[in-house]
Amino acid sequence: MQEHQPIQSEAAGPGGASPFDDPRAMQILSTEHWSLLATRSLSWNESFSRAGLFLSVVSATAVALALVAQAVHFGPEFIAFALIMLPVDLFVGLATFTRLDEVNSEDAIWVAGMNRIRHAYAEIGPGLMPYFITGTTDDAAGFERTFGIHRPGSAWAHWIVTMPGMVAVIDGVLGGLIVGLAMNAAAGMAMTGSALLGVIVGVAIPVILALRSRSSARWLLGTYRPMFPSPAASESERPRSANSAGADRSEDGPREPGA
Repeated sequence: MQEHQPIQSEAAGPGGASPFDDPRAMQILSTEHWSLLATRSLSWNESFSRAGLFLSVVSATAVALALVAQAVHFGPEFIAFALIMLPVDLFVGLATFTRLDEVNSEDAIWVAGMNRIRHAYAEIGPGLMPYFITGTTDDAAGFERTFGIHRPGSAWAHWIVTMPGMVAVIDGVLGGLIVGLAMNAAAGMAMTGSALLGVIVGVAIPVILALRSRSSARWLLGTYRPMFPSPAASESERPRSANSAGADRSEDGPREPGA
């Protein structure tokens, strides 16, 4: 029989023992992989359900406002009814946005776990690397590759078309309507002034929510410590002089993921 050399793993334990020496390692990794996939599926289902609930509440409110408007001919009763219903919609919208933002952070953790498992697959079979289209590193670059962000672009433009971004825009519209109606009814402000104030609030709310999303993402990346960073990231974080950098390139050469 031909003897195979044991697999050298980056996660080798004391004495150089590899976790892949256990014949049950592949089964354990596969089970964990499917568990993370199921958890991601549940998270996405929750996101769709929460967003659908929010849009249903907004639609029901719009129908109710239309019926009341026909009955009272847009009189003071209509404004009073709108100022009761619209804040409820805004609360549901803000709660939905907050939960969607949390789900995105949780999803990033599940992606990190799957990238680590995929990294283990690459260590077990280095020849499989060309067949992996998703990330095999658990850093920001690996996240982007798994999420499918393969081309440069504006982060704001990408955020605005995501589910949290669309919910934030609807929240801004609701907030602007509430402020405009309140100023028009309570302060007796002219329609032009109240509309202008409503537009300002409607723009400010999505911007504030976008800044909150960016702050959450930066906090997550700041507290998270990758175990298998990309080669470029690991090289850039290593302090070294120009001479030692040249020596490293000449002796070690470029390092492939999972090597």
